[in-house]
Amino acid sequence: MAETLLSPGVLARENDQSFLTAQPIQAGAAIIGPTAKGPTVPTIVTTYSEYQNKFGTTVLSGSDIYTYFTSIAAYSYFQQGGDSLLVGRVTNGTYTAASSSIIPTGSGGPTSGLSPFTLETLSKGTIMNSDSTELSGGALDSGSADNLRWEITGTNTAAGTFSLLIRRGDDNGNNKAILETWTGLSLDPKANNYIARVIGDQTQTIATDGTTTYIQNTGNYPNISKYVRVSAVNFKTPNYFDNNGDAKVALTGSLPTASSGSFGGATGTPFDTGRVANFYSTINSTDSQGVTGSDYTTMLNLLGNKDEYQFNVISVPGLNKSDHSAQITTLISNAQNRGDNIAVIDMDGYGTALATITNTATGIDNSYAATYWPWVQTPDPDTGNNVWVPASTMIPAVYAFNDNSSEAWFAPAGFNRGGLSTVIRAERKLTQGDRDSLYQANVNPIATFPNQGVVVFGQKTLQKRASALDRVNVRRLLIELKSFISQIGDQLLFDQNTIATRNSFLAQVNPYLTSVQQRQGLYAFKVVMDESNNTADVIDRNELVGAIYIQPTKTAEFIYLDFNITPTGATFPA
Repeated sequence: MAETLLSPGVLARENDQSFLTAQPIQAGAAIIGPTAKGPTVPTIVTTYSEYQNKFGTTVLSGSDIYTYFTSIAAYSYFQQGGDSLLVGRVTNGTYTAASSSIIPTGSGGPTSGLSPFTLETLSKGTIMNSDSTELSGGALDSGSADNLRWEITGTNTAAGTFSLLIRRGDDNGNNKAILETWTGLSLDPKANNYIARVIGDQTQTIATDGTTTYIQNTGNYPNISKYVRVSAVNFKTPNYFDNNGDAKVALTGSLPTASSGSFGGATGTPFDTGRVANFYSTINSTDSQGVTGSDYTTMLNLLGNKDEYQFNVISVPGLNKSDHSAQITTLISNAQNRGDNIAVIDMDGYGTALATITNTATGIDNSYAATYWPWVQTPDPDTGNNVWVPASTMIPAVYAFNDNSSEAWFAPAGFNRGGLSTVIRAERKLTQGDRDSLYQANVNPIATFPNQGVVVFGQKTLQKRASALDRVNVRRLLIELKSFISQIGDQLLFDQNTIATRNSFLAQVNPYLTSVQQRQGLYAFKVVMDESNNTADVIDRNELVGAIYIQPTKTAEFIYLDFNITPTGATFPA
């Protein structure tokens, strides 16, 4: 239809203003630390059950079992409403996956007794080795809840298919614990049910080019299985059927027959033989849960990549500024360079004097970091024991509860949003004087109150200079706004630098900031993207400039109540 009138008439035109404003991509927390098992590349989990399946629970050290701070942090985070957790597993050496290539083919044919394909566990470390003697009843004497076994069923040579079960390593023939079932698999690379295509065959390794650490992917098909990948298909069956639709006799012998087996060959153990690692309150500069500060370097470098990994808060429970200064400095630098997260850090180990904590905190000046003290005692979710953990173990859970009950720009502190419901007690009960000393040093106190329990009672960042950004809620507000508005900007890259493009930006940003204002995040705001800041010179440089002015809301941290005693008969002011 014509959009102009060339002769007298009425032109009805449509202006669709009903487009829904896009919502920001939500990012959760990130936790870096050792785990009992799991992939050695950053991995997202969305429930604690999924965390347990991928990263395990307890670890044996000496003659006792322990739970890593990483697991306790994950449990608390999901308990308090967290919905996405990026886990960066830290190891103290080279870890490899367990594999199994002992799936036999059927009798007869050139492939008789050989392995048509090989499976490999996604999790790495010797904990994944289940290859051992099969006991009566079908149990494996080295099988555990952390490793795996496999079983082939339902082989159909006429259809060229078979089924694969992934079972838990500690089950038996009469009580199978089936984790995954893959039916109708084929060895025909042209088929939609080709085993590598259905299960996945990709592997991820950490590589470096001398300056950048990155993840290198190999393989053709993404991993759909949560537990294994197909590392090799040794006997493929292309064109399995002849022109009559019948299976070719030469290929039917390549299919695996009904059988079961285990995995082996993995390397990598968390502790040297006979060594008892330091856990909970005994961690120090040379041994923190069996690893050292330098073991965190690779994972810290990986999570510096903003394009690859998204999160809004990160912690490394087990490291602290006094004992692991280089790693804590890198963590804070990453947060500042990325600009989309806040680093929750610890100042020192268990039993440290308050003065030492405040002195250490004065050496940091950065609004992208926050610290809390003292340590707290909490039930271990996997052993049931009451254990001491650094504050950074629990604070991501406080942020998650705050965001679920309110918004990211509310203060994650106080009785309404700062309660530590899973904490039994703090390392010490802080007096008002203690809280004053900590707060003046930008250390957020974890206080204990009668009938209220243990509560986060501060929300300062580690920025020294007084400004709006010396508060956690304002820093997190800026992180939220920058994240969403940057996502809008990403969609405009390489578009025409015209008024229409500017209006498109304003049409999305202004409603979003209005909604933040309505949700008590801003007192006022203004967005400028017009000819005043996009002059001809700016446009000729292929630049599009926007200016965003905001007035963040402030929290009431100091409440003064004046009680005025007046004589009888006095008139109260209106």
